[in-house]
Amino acid sequence: MKKIVMGLLILLIGLQSCTSQKKNDTATATNKTISDLSIYNLPSQWTTQDNKNIEMKDLKGKVLVMVMIYTSCKSACPRLVADMRHIEERIPENLKDKVQLVLVSIDPTVDTPKRLKDFSIENKMDNNQWLFLRSSEENTREFAAVLAVNYKKISPMDFSHSNIISVFNADGELAFQQEGLGVSYDETVNKITEEAEKLN
Repeated sequence: MKKIVMGLLILLIGLQSCTSQKKNDTATATNKTISDLSIYNLPSQWTTQDNKNIEMKDLKGKVLVMVMIYTSCKSACPRLVADMRHIEERIPENLKDKVQLVLVSIDPTVDTPKRLKDFSIENKMDNNQWLFLRSSEENTREFAAVLAVNYKKISPMDFSHSNIISVFNADGELAFQQEGLGVSYDETVNKITEEAEKLN
């Protein structure tokens, strides 16, 4: 009888050890360390089109497709916005919930949350997949530097700026950049799909 009891105790200890290991493995996966290259390290505060305050780390866990624009732009920005919409249309339906499309304003003075909200509705970009952000001039400059986006105010209402669409993986690391207007976005869609499939 003693041998049976001892055997059961050893078995229970072994099972408990396995369970603890599984819990530790799960915790490790959940609390994965953010790399030095991740935008989730940025401490800056941002405001959405719904007037909610967030940090970049709040977007963790999704593939991010990001572009910097300003809503009063009449030249390059409408084309960048159109590119973002075309990219969104080509993302496979089963992966769309793993992707967040983010438009960041370079003109926070004009682009208030209300203006961003109106712009999202005007451009049929008002479902949960689309996010518009604005912040202080300092935070915007810092984020533009991370994306290698250059911009400069050339008149009271106009900016010259880089035309770059960036793809970040779910850990906030830059995975791909599409540069220029009127270029093919096949590679961009392929990279988004590749990164989103890793989240299945």
